[in-house]
Amino acid sequence: MLFDPRIIDAVARARQWSPFLSMLLQREPEMAAMLENGVLPELHSLARDLADMPTPRRLRLERRRLALRVAIGDLAGCDDLTAVTHALSDFADRALDSAIVTAIAERTPDAPVQGFTAIALGKQGSRELNYSSDIDPILLFDPATLPCRPREAPEEAAVRIGKLVVEILQARDGDGYVLRVDLRLRPSPEVTPIALSVDAALSYYESLALPWERAAFIRARAAAGDIALGTRFLEAVKPFVWRRALDFGAIGEIRGISRRIRDHHARGQAFGPGFDLKRGRGGIREVEFFAQIHQLIHGGRDPALRVPATRDALGALAAAGWVDAAEAVALVRAYTLFRTIEHRVQMIDDRQTHHLPTGAALDGVAKLHGLEDANALLDLLRPHVLATAASYDALDPEDGDALSFDRDHLLAQLSQAGFGDGDVARQRIEQWRSGTYPALRSPAARTALEAVLPGLVAALGNAPDPQGAIVRLDRMLARLSSAVNFFRLLEARPALARLLGLILSHAETLAEELARRPELFDGLIDATALDPVADTATLAREMSAGADYQARLDHVRRVVGEKRFALGTQIVSGVSDPLAVSAGYARVAEAAIGVLAEATITEFSGTHGTVPGSELIILALGRMGGGALTHASDLDLIYLFTGDHLAESDGPKPLGAVLYYNRLAQRISAALSVPTASGPLYEIDTRLRPSGTQGPLSVSLEGFARYQRENAWTWEHMALARARPVFGSPAARAAVETVIGDVLRGDRPVRNVVADAIAMRAEMAAHKPPLGPLDAKLLPGGLVDLEFAVHMMQLETGFGLDPNLRVAIAALIAAGRAPSEMLAAHDFLTRLLVTLRLVAPDAQPPRPATQGLVARALGLADWAEVLASLETTRQEVAIWLADVEGVEP
Repeated sequence: MLFDPRIIDAVARARQWSPFLSMLLQREPEMAAMLENGVLPELHSLARDLADMPTPRRLRLERRRLALRVAIGDLAGCDDLTAVTHALSDFADRALDSAIVTAIAERTPDAPVQGFTAIALGKQGSRELNYSSDIDPILLFDPATLPCRPREAPEEAAVRIGKLVVEILQARDGDGYVLRVDLRLRPSPEVTPIALSVDAALSYYESLALPWERAAFIRARAAAGDIALGTRFLEAVKPFVWRRALDFGAIGEIRGISRRIRDHHARGQAFGPGFDLKRGRGGIREVEFFAQIHQLIHGGRDPALRVPATRDALGALAAAGWVDAAEAVALVRAYTLFRTIEHRVQMIDDRQTHHLPTGAALDGVAKLHGLEDANALLDLLRPHVLATAASYDALDPEDGDALSFDRDHLLAQLSQAGFGDGDVARQRIEQWRSGTYPALRSPAARTALEAVLPGLVAALGNAPDPQGAIVRLDRMLARLSSAVNFFRLLEARPALARLLGLILSHAETLAEELARRPELFDGLIDATALDPVADTATLAREMSAGADYQARLDHVRRVVGEKRFALGTQIVSGVSDPLAVSAGYARVAEAAIGVLAEATITEFSGTHGTVPGSELIILALGRMGGGALTHASDLDLIYLFTGDHLAESDGPKPLGAVLYYNRLAQRISAALSVPTASGPLYEIDTRLRPSGTQGPLSVSLEGFARYQRENAWTWEHMALARARPVFGSPAARAAVETVIGDVLRGDRPVRNVVADAIAMRAEMAAHKPPLGPLDAKLLPGGLVDLEFAVHMMQLETGFGLDPNLRVAIAALIAAGRAPSEMLAAHDFLTRLLVTLRLVAPDAQPPRPATQGLVARALGLADWAEVLASLETTRQEVAIWLADVEGVEP
C-alpha cells in the first residue's frame, strides 16, 4: 500500500459531491483515515475481521466497504474500468454463492452444496457489473441431487432455497443491503417458479425461447452454487445460442428491442441534461447490441467471438475482420467513458439510475468526475454519443420501396428492374405471395418475403439472366420446407442477393444444391468465403469437431458442403482462377479423408484394437491424386496397410490383419460416401486397387508392391503415375512413394506401353463418348488424350514423374519430351472442365449470359475466342498424342 496524492483529492471530491460516499466515509472511519492519508487498502483485506459474523451481516458490511474502496480507487484513477467492474462482479459471485451455501445449510444441515446453481446473466455474467446494479441470475436445480427435507418434493425445496437466497441478499437494515436481485430473466417469469429444473429450462430454450433470450446467453456464466451443474447446463444450451445456420429473425428482434427502448425512453433520447446513458440513442445499450448482433451472426462459426465482455467482444470482432478496427476502437472508448460516467451518477446516492441529472445536480456529477461543470461533461460525452449512434444506425439495411400488389404497377416495376416484359417474374411473385408453396404459407414467411423482395428483385434484375434466375429461384422455393431463414439472411446481408443472382443465372449445379440444402448459402456470410481455401492442415482442424463419431461425420459434411459451394461461387463470381479452385477442391477432400479416417480408426479400434507394428495408408489416384478436382469429381482411392499380413489385432474382438483392414476400409469408404442428415460427401471409387473389383478392398504394402512389379497391366501403371498417399504417417507415405517410384522407373513387367495405351484409349472412346460438343475431358484432343500422352511418355522415358499433371508436363517440356504448347493446353482444358462442371455439366453450349462468364474464367475476350481456343488446343494435343503413339496425325 503506497501513498498516492490522487486518493486524497478523490476523497475530497467524494465528501463534497456525493452524499452516499460521504456517508460511507463516516460509517467506515478506519478506512476513511487510510484514504485521507493517500493510501488505498487492498481489496482482499476488506473482510478480514468479518469472518465470524452471520452471513447476511458479513456480506452487507463487506459490500459497504467495497463500495467505498472501489469508488475512491475509481475516482482517483488508480483502478480502471476493468478493475472496478471485476471487483464488483467478483463480490456479487461470492455473495450469491455464500447465500446459496447458507440457504442450503439452514434447511438441511450438513448436506453438500449440490444440485442448485445460479447462472449469471447480463453484466454479472460478463464481469462488467456497474457500481449500483442489480444482478440477473437464473436459479436452476437438479431434482436428483438437490438436498431436500424428508417428504419434500425437489421442486418445493428449490423454491424455498431460492427465496432464502433472495432474502439474504436483498434484506436491508442499518448496515444497508448486499445486492438487488432480479429473477425476471428466467424462462416465462410470469408463470414459472423462481427456481427451475435443469431439464425444464433446457426444454424451454430449445423450443420456446425468444430471440432476445439467445443474446442474453452470450454473457451467461455459472457463477455460484453447484458450478459443475451450471457448466453442464451452459454446455447443453450452447447450440441454442450459437447457431451455424443463423435465424436472422434474431437480429431483427434485437434491433426491434433497441427501437422499442428508444421509443419508450424518448424523453432521454435528446442528448443533454437528463440523457439516458444506458438506453439513450448512442448510449451503452447500443454499444452492447452492436457487439452482440455481430457475435450472433458470426459466433456460430467462429468460437473466438464467443466472449462475454463487450469491449473484449469488439476487439475479437475487429481482429477477425467482421467490424472495422477503427470503429471498434471508437466504440470501446465510448463504452469505457459511458460506463465511467454512469458510475459517477450512481455514486451520488447509490441509486440504480442511468440518467444524467439536470440542473445543479449535473454540475455535481461533473465535479465528482474532476471536471469544471456540466458543460464540460456534456462536451466530453457528445462526440462519443454521436459516433456510437451512427455506428449502430448503420446496422440497419436501407429500406427499399415495397413492390406493388397491383398487376400493372408490378409489371412496370419489374421492367424497370431489368426483367424485360416482366410477365414471367410477375407470375412467380404472385405465386409466392399467394402461399402456393409450403415454404411460403406461414405469415412469418410472407412477412420475410415482403421485407426482402425489393432488394431481391433489384439484384435479380441486374443479374446476367434475370428471367432464368427468377425461374430457378422459383424451383428452389418450391422444394424448401421453410423459406423464412433464407429470406432473413438476404435481408440482413443485401450483398448476398447479388451473389444469389449470379448463382441462379449461371450455375445450375449450385442452384440445385442450394434447393436441397439452403443452409449452404449461410457459408457465404463469412468474409473469407470467396478467398482461396486454407491449407490441408488448417482445413482438417476446422473439420475436427463433434463430440462423437456421428457428430463428426455430420460436421465434416457441413464444412465440406460449405467449402465446395463457396469454391463454386468463386468461379461464378469471377474472383478466382478455376485452376486455383480445382486445387482447393482437392485440399478440402484431402482434409476430409484425413479427419474421417482418423475418426473411423478411433471408433473401430475401440472394438477391435490395433494391429501391432501396422498402420493404414490411403492412396489417391486420378484427379484426386493429381490434386486437381472438379465440383463433381469422385475420389479414386486404394487402401493399403503396412506390417505383417498374418498379424492379429489386440482389441476385445481381435481380427486378422487382412480382415481387420478390409473392414476398416469399408468403414472409411462409408464415412466418406454415405449421406447423413447434413448431406452427402463424395462418391468413392476403389476399382483401381490390385485385381480391381475381384481383389480385396485393402492389401498389404508388400502385396501391392509385388502386384505392381509382377502382375499389373499397363493401364494400372498409367494410373499409378498420378498416385499420391493422402493418409498415413510420413514413414508409411515415404515407403509407398518408393514403391511407386521404382515401378514407374521400370521395376515392372516389360510391355508395349504405347500399343496397350492405344488399345485402351480406343475402348474408352467406344464405351464412353463425349457428353457434348464442349466435353473438355473426353473429346478427341481433350484432357484424357493429354493424360494418355503424358503417362505414355512418363512410362517410356522416366521423366516428369509427378502426380500433379501440370508439374509433370512442365518437367517433360523442360526435358524436351513434350511441346511447349502442352502446358497452356493443360491449363485451358482444365479451366474449361472445372468451369463447365458448374455452369454446363451436360457439356452443351450454355446460355449467352453464361458464355461470357466462361470466357472470363478462361481469360479470353468472348465466346467465339473460347470455341476457337478449344479447337486449336484439341488439334495441338491430338498432334502430340499422335507423335507419342508414332502414328501420322
